[in-house]
Order: sequence, then structure tokens, then C-alpha cells
Amino acid sequence: MRLHRNLVFAVIDALNLIFNENEYADKVIEKVLRYDKRWGARDRGFIAETTYDIVRWKRLYAEIAEVHEPYSRPHLFRMFAVWCVLRGIRIPDWKQLEGTPERRIKGRFDELSKIRKFRESVPDWIDQLGEKSLGKKLWTQEIAALNKQAEVILRTNTLKTKKEALQAALQDQGIDTEAIPGYGDALKLTERKNVFTTESFKDGLFEVQDASSQLIAPFLEVEPGHRVIDACAGAGGKTLHLASQMQNKGQLIALDIYESKLKKLKVRARRNGVHNVETRVIDSTKVIKKLHNSADRLLLDAPCSGLGVIRRNPDSKWKLQPEFLERIMGVQQDILQNYSKMLKKGGQMVYATCSILPQENTAQVKAFMESEAGKGFELVKEENVYASKKGFDGFYMALLKKQ
Repeated sequence: MRLHRNLVFAVIDALNLIFNENEYADKVIEKVLRYDKRWGARDRGFIAETTYDIVRWKRLYAEIAEVHEPYSRPHLFRMFAVWCVLRGIRIPDWKQLEGTPERRIKGRFDELSKIRKFRESVPDWIDQLGEKSLGKKLWTQEIAALNKQAEVILRTNTLKTKKEALQAALQDQGIDTEAIPGYGDALKLTERKNVFTTESFKDGLFEVQDASSQLIAPFLEVEPGHRVIDACAGAGGKTLHLASQMQNKGQLIALDIYESKLKKLKVRARRNGVHNVETRVIDSTKVIKKLHNSADRLLLDAPCSGLGVIRRNPDSKWKLQPEFLERIMGVQQDILQNYSKMLKKGGQMVYATCSILPQENTAQVKAFMESEAGKGFELVKEENVYASKKGFDGFYMALLKKQ
């Protein structure tokens, strides 16, 4: 691979914004890719994937490069040089990369790879928490799986097409996919490409959604004609999946505390041909109270640590703090306690997170069921989805029935 100076400098700019300015990686990539309209798909792919790669392995690369935060520009170039050496890319004759100690880099990599927190590039506290929560064997397997680059997975919009027809349409547009056994509506790209510019996306034939995330809507067992509430809808990935499972029949109420996210949901719903969704902003407790004892089905896709999805959000490893985890666990229990009141007798509820930590998952469900608000709820089934076992994001889901 021949390195191009303007692309490498764009990567360095991106790393500075992510590491030193604490900006979110996805927003930074969007910003940096606007630098030069002449960049083609391969150029843009290099910038995005190299940036994410160095973000993913920040601790390991920084340790090898012997640099510490805040990272100066020369420090970032030293980390980039480590990335090059470990990938067998020839170091160009640039002054920023002069004197790169290739043999020392390889030696330090071999040495540090024996220590899990460096090998898997995680903060001490997350590594300790993971082992304490999951046990040494499972945590070691899981953090290794979560450091692999996430594949691009599509969910067929069955309101508009069938999976086989979508696969054929995408192939005509130069995008090859394959079905994933056990995931009814999912297609996996065989090669990373920008699917958002395709006619199939513009026509609402699919959404990008990880395979594990696609398990949650079916877990709720919705039926056409039901009144369904998605109480933490966000931008609506699971809402749209629920709508397709309801065949656009019945009522689907999408709630969230952020109006901006619900606006995005409306745009996506129009593109998807979904017309049974109503959005409501949770701007007071009255919104929830008005819906007490009214839902046949209720989805609580609760805010969480996001440890199950760090394959696609590697910068979250560096942003997450212990105090946030404690706070979000309080929020999760509040949601279970208060939002569960929207379910009517005989109705079913799914509590889900994109975390692999039992304290955010089974422990929260247990605490809820032992509380006053949880009396009369029966745990029908629960599932821990691990990246190391399934190959996709880490998730948890529990199906509860109100007697």
C-alpha cells in the first residue's frame, strides 16, 4: 500500500479531534471527509477505517509509541507509524515519520500482547469490571470479539420487498450480500461499501441494523392490530422493525426524551412506507401516565453502557466512565419501575440493552420483579447475546408478561 500525504494528514486531524477534543468518532469522520470533494470511495474508506483502527487500539499503540495524553501532533504521527509497522506498510520518507524504530515496535507488540488490557486495548477499570462480571474466560473471549471490525448488516424492509428480491436488486447496483442463517430478514455485505447512496436505500427497501439488534423486535412477539409502545425509541431502528412485523396494522407509539431523534424517526418511517407510527416526546410524567394500562406490547430498549456495541463505536471505550455506569443503572431501574405501568394485564414487555454486563441486565430484571412495581410480572424468557458466540454485537433481552 502506498500512503498519500493528504489522506494521512486527514487521519491525524481526525485523531486529534477524537482524542484531544473529545469529539465523537462518527461525527469527526463526517467532518474530515468533507475536506476534499475529489476523494474517491477508496480514499474515504482509507481515512475512515484507519482512523477507527487507531481509535480501537489507542492504548496499545500509545504504549508501544511511548506517548501520553494529551497527544501532540508528533505523538499522533508516532501512533500512526505503529499502525503502519504492525500492518506491514512501508514507512514513507516523510520528516513526520523519520526514525521510526520498526524492530522495537514489533518487539514491544510481542511483549504487550501477553497482557490482556494492552492486547485488547481497554482501560484498566473496564478490564477489571469485565472479568469480575463475566469471569476471566468469557470476558477474555468477549473483549477479543468486540475488538473486531463490525460487518455491515442490512435488515430487509418486508413492508416493501422480500429478502431475495432485495439481494438481487443490490447485486444489480454492484453490492453483493449473503443471508445469515437464523436471522430472517438480515443480509450481510461481503465487502464494505456505501449502501446509503443506492436506489434500494432511497426507496426504503432496507435499513442498516446489526444482526443482534434484529433479534429484539421478534422477541416481543407483536401481532398486526396490537397497540405497541416503543418507550425508548431513539431514531427508530427497532420501531421500524416492529412496524414491519405488525404489517402496518394497529397502533405503534414511539416515545423518547429527545425530540430531535423522533424527527429522524419520522423521516425514516416515510422512506420505509410505515404509516402506523405516532411519535410523542416524553417532556413530562403526564405522557407516561396517559398511557398507563394501555399497551398490548411494550419495548424498553434502555440506555446503557454500550459495552456490547464497541465494535462499531470503539471511541466509547475511552469516553465511558465508572460514574456513568452507576448513573445509567439507576436510569434503567427507573424506566422499568415507571414505564412498565403502560402495559396492560395479559400484555408482554421486553427489557433490552446493548450491554453484556449482568448488572445492567439480569440483575435489573430481578430487582424489578422483587419490587412493588414488578409484582404480577412473570419472566417468560431471557437471552444474553455475546459477540464471541454469535459473531455480532452484544445484547441482552428479557421477555416479561403481566399477569
